Amino acid sequence: MSCSSIGRRLVACLLNISEARRRDLVETAARSAITDTHGRKREGVTVLNIFNDFDYNRSVITIVASIDLISEAVLSVCEHACAVIDMNAHEGVHPCMGAVDLVPLYPLGKEVGLEDCGQEAKALAIALTERVAGTSAFMFGWGDAPQHRGLAQRRKEIGWFKKVQDISTIQPDVGQQPTRRYGITGVGASPYVMNCNVTIDTQDLSLGRFVASAIRESNPNGIPGVQVVALPHEGAVEIACNVQSVKDSFTSLSCGEEPWPGFTIKGQRFYHAPASLITARVAELAAHYGVAIKGTALVGFTPCECWSLGVDALSKGIGEYWKELHHVHM
Repeated sequence: MSCSSIGRRLVACLLNISEARRRDLVETAARSAITDTHGRKREGVTVLNIFNDFDYNRSVITIVASIDLISEAVLSVCEHACAVIDMNAHEGVHPCMGAVDLVPLYPLGKEVGLEDCGQEAKALAIALTERVAGTSAFMFGWGDAPQHRGLAQRRKEIGWFKKVQDISTIQPDVGQQPTRRYGITGVGASPYVMNCNVTIDTQDLSLGRFVASAIRESNPNGIPGVQVVALPHEGAVEIACNVQSVKDSFTSLSCGEEPWPGFTIKGQRFYHAPASLITARVAELAAHYGVAIKGTALVGFTPCECWSLGVDALSKGIGEYWKELHHVHM
């Protein structure tokens, strides 16, 4: 099969699970995406990356497959994660409400649209709650038809940012009333969302929250598409950004009018803020208070990188592609 045909129907899932301190369990869960119930290799699926954060106690597993194969691979990881993660015992500074906290599907190939991923997300949520008794889900984006409410809005509605303890008050969209054992899982579809985290060299969380507020999309002077929280991290403060893709193209004077990277979904162009812009804005704001930045980390890849690496991995039949990228700091 040619590279072009492999890439036409590709979908990515950046699966977020609430475990990072037991890396062997995380890797075993990730491998279940590429291995069927009989232990045989699952063709047409690859795990591009596994990102672990000890302080957050959270891992992001990047799975790429055709839309016809993605759900079964993702469900296998979800089942494994639910079997080994008990939210009653979870500790970590990052907000979370589920053993499997987030299941976002992103269209990559030119023959896959947001509606396709939304339908797949809905079916995936139903299948998860049927396979793992006691699990529940809320829907977002194109999985939340017809409202198409965004992830940030849905998280606010259920109290995700507050990490509420009384989970029994939450009304799920799919499944039974949430339990403390599994929590609740966000399942949905949207244009690709990157994670860009900038660390500032301070332990002053109030300063971090000021910076986060200043660059947040909802601020009149903020960066379009950026949802952000400030969190304590490894003795400093991390400005943790979800970088959503938007329909309009923007440029930034602070980046020398650098064009925003773009990609196409079913003939429609989307763009995302470059990491250089986010880093520059954070550095500028922090510098007003005499604080420097320590570095920037992209969790995973840009949309174009995700597609091209997925095609490369699948054309070569490499399931554990994250091992090929061990030299890249993710």
